Amino acid sequence: MSFEGGCRCGAVRYELAVDDLPLTYACHCVDCQTWSGSAFALHAIVAEDALTISDSAHAFRLPEGQEVMSSDHIGCAACLTRIANRNPALPSLLVLRVGTLDRSSEVAPAMHIWIRQKQPWLTIGNDTPSFEVSPTPQEFAAALAG
Repeated sequence: MSFEGGCRCGAVRYELAVDDLPLTYACHCVDCQTWSGSAFALHAIVAEDALTISDSAHAFRLPEGQEVMSSDHIGCAACLTRIANRNPALPSLLVLRVGTLDRSSEVAPAMHIWIRQKQPWLTIGNDTPSFEVSPTPQEFAAALAG
């Protein structure tokens, strides 16, 4: 099975070859809030070889931010939508921007990270794992595993 998605203007499309919609996490760090223009950003970690992005995609590099290391991003040069990024800490994996999935309404965050920077009006239920900052890789995997 596969899932499709793309940028806001439709110039960049992709296919994610996985059996189920990916488990998603919400990042509440200030960088994600600023970049998304919202209270948080929804992400999923996917295997790089499972994601096929159209040739019209544009690659660019972001320097280190307030809380994050530099990373390579893939998106649309026309509408400036970010589709995914490569994180040096996650070899052969990509961080997919879940809001770009055609079926994004079918996903909900399985965990929340960087909640120490979350908007004060946002309430996170006690049944969803939450971390003050970035969890360790082991904590991250365990939280997504449920």
